[in-house]
Amino acid sequence: MQEKTSKDPLQDPPDRVLDFIQLAGTIKAWGKELGFQDICIADAGAQMTQAESGLLEWLSNGYHGEMDYMAKHGTRRSRPAELVPGTLRVISARMNYMPSSARDSWEVIQDGEKAFISRYALGRDYHKVVRARLQKLADKIVAETGHSNYRVFSDSAPVMEVEWAQKSGLGWRGKHTLLLTRESGSMFFLGEIYTDLPLPIDDPVGNHCGSCTKCIDICPTQAIIAPYRLDATRCISYLTIEFKGSIPEALRPLIGNRVYGCDDCQLICPWNKYASITAENDFSVRNGLDDTSLVELFGWNREEFDTRLAGSPIRRIGYEQWLRNLAVGLGNAPSSPAVIAALQERRDDVSPLVREHVRWALKQHERRSS
Repeated sequence: MQEKTSKDPLQDPPDRVLDFIQLAGTIKAWGKELGFQDICIADAGAQMTQAESGLLEWLSNGYHGEMDYMAKHGTRRSRPAELVPGTLRVISARMNYMPSSARDSWEVIQDGEKAFISRYALGRDYHKVVRARLQKLADKIVAETGHSNYRVFSDSAPVMEVEWAQKSGLGWRGKHTLLLTRESGSMFFLGEIYTDLPLPIDDPVGNHCGSCTKCIDICPTQAIIAPYRLDATRCISYLTIEFKGSIPEALRPLIGNRVYGCDDCQLICPWNKYASITAENDFSVRNGLDDTSLVELFGWNREEFDTRLAGSPIRRIGYEQWLRNLAVGLGNAPSSPAVIAALQERRDDVSPLVREHVRWALKQHERRSS
């Protein structure tokens, strides 16, 4: 919690008590001005029994893989007041991220010479953008109320973002486990403000997935093992971003050319025909990452990786993991002199992890040519 910097308006005389209904409307209007497409409010004290038990079961099954941070915070993830004492409300916000100029995703995925990068990662790191905007919103709330007990989050702490967004009425959880809205599909970022201001809460919306299972059916590695249940250890986003080790050989061919994340379950979702283009310049395509060849990216040295991806969410996986992912993509690419030469160039890379994946990739091409 931030320290109180002025008189607490909750303790003011009755004639000066804040109109929280009006304040909630003002907060939502400010949110729109700051670039958020929607703002909704949930009761942080509401029972999360089902979500909490589901999380604990998911963890006990080991579906989180090496994401130890998912387990170490215990119930603080589902009980906001244990993370930030005094929290009464969760203000959830969403911000669109689809850039206007990106090459069609399916075209890139089907072009084996190209590197597919999840569309949320084509521009600036969303953690910084969303958090900075939420901080501005919090600053406005403090200026208006004189009350400064809050904490801002953007995929940066043990927060059940989708669950709180769903409870607030921002959207509903799709069968792929992501938040969906009728207006914008799922191509947006989420962020939260925990606060002890007793703001009026919004009503949840209904689930509109119906009998559709397109997201489950299309998953390349069948990581969505049941509606609303994801085995992260099979998920390409987990394997290419969160997982630091040797990608299981059985899964490598299924990854195709997806070198950072995977959007298949979103791209196939009927609701994403309504996905809106972002107006945020920060999310515009950088370095041509929407339509770049695997060979070109594999040729970047460490300095180029650090320089070109400065400010990008991709940079956090590190150069070694980046090369590992690209080696898998090149192993799945159509055989060509350029592809073979690129792999041969790194056959004796200083990294054992990279060497292993490069040699696997070369073997794939040897098998095809024999």
